[in-house]
Amino acid sequence: MPHPPKRHFHDLLDSLHARLLEMAGEAEDLLRRAAWAVVNRDQAALAPIKEGDARVDALELEVDERALELLALQQPMAKDLRQIVATLKISNDLERVGDHAVKVANAGRQVLSHPPIPDLPQVEEMVRLSLEMLSDALRAYSLRDAEMAREVRARDDAVDDLRTAIHRILVSHMLEDPRRITPALELIHISQSLERVADLATNISEEVVFLVEGQVIRHLPEAEVSPPSTPSS
Repeated sequence: MPHPPKRHFHDLLDSLHARLLEMAGEAEDLLRRAAWAVVNRDQAALAPIKEGDARVDALELEVDERALELLALQQPMAKDLRQIVATLKISNDLERVGDHAVKVANAGRQVLSHPPIPDLPQVEEMVRLSLEMLSDALRAYSLRDAEMAREVRARDDAVDDLRTAIHRILVSHMLEDPRRITPALELIHISQSLERVADLATNISEEVVFLVEGQVIRHLPEAEVSPPSTPSS
């Protein structure tokens, strides 16, 4: 098969980028609606979440097909290759964000069928932080901003700490009042999904660094994650 002209190849690459951004918007919106429906106890807002996830799944298939087609049409090199590889990984992360939105919605229906558990602001804070991490990771991808991506990665520990605190508080509520066991367990499931979303935002941020700088930071401790040195002029 003949190679497509370079201009046509980059038009296809730009189209792939735009499609991934569309998928990102859908997944982020889906999670936001599911999480805030639980926080605001809006049962009706949870109804369309599963249908929205089907749209995210369809976009993942399309993005993957386009990316693999580009790899087959032309053997891309350097940054073009990194973009396609990063796109495949990020699309998978976004599909999982959609799955977690469905999990939050399903658990949320159980939570909202019971009286609210009092004095639990940590859940709202965890929603806010995980959504901010996802939003900023996607912004870093769109802007090709490796510094912003590193900053997102550094926030993951705060979400982990909140999940631990929520788990401890909810166990106390269950011991005090057995009627709270079901909603408390479902809130623990929601906190676990939010923690995974923060992990996925971290994955996306690491792919941004790889895309922009060619540096793999996935298995590096935070203290070693720094921009590559540049020679002084």
